[in-house]
Amino acid sequence: MKVQGACHCGEIRYEAEVDPEKVGLCNCTDCQVLSGTAYRVSVTVPASSFRLLSGMPRTYVKTADSGARRRQSFCGNCGTPIHASADSDAPTSYSLRIGPLAQRALLPPRRRIWCRSALAWSEDLSGLPAVDTQPA
Repeated sequence: MKVQGACHCGEIRYEAEVDPEKVGLCNCTDCQVLSGTAYRVSVTVPASSFRLLSGMPRTYVKTADSGARRRQSFCGNCGTPIHASADSDAPTSYSLRIGPLAQRALLPPRRRIWCRSALAWSEDLSGLPAVDTQPA
């Protein structure tokens, strides 16, 4: 499936070929902090299918408990997370963040990982009162 992505301010634009079956939701504490919410949804794509069309993401390197170094790429202007990859100038794959993709509604998660770190309140939100837009 071909997807197009852009950061919130539009400085960074990209496209890729993704396999919708590879969309995952991560509950790890790193993803909670780096995304600013309870979990992160992403899809891993081969580097050969990712094409940066405009802009240059800034990066932050996170060293995991395992010692693995991962580059977190984001827009330096608006802060939108774009992707993560191995800490390499030629990574073999990118973990694209679903939020900036125009086709995000068509990419539901197919699996969850790091469930032991999941926040209990994020497990079932169906009972919360809901409104269609920002209340006055």
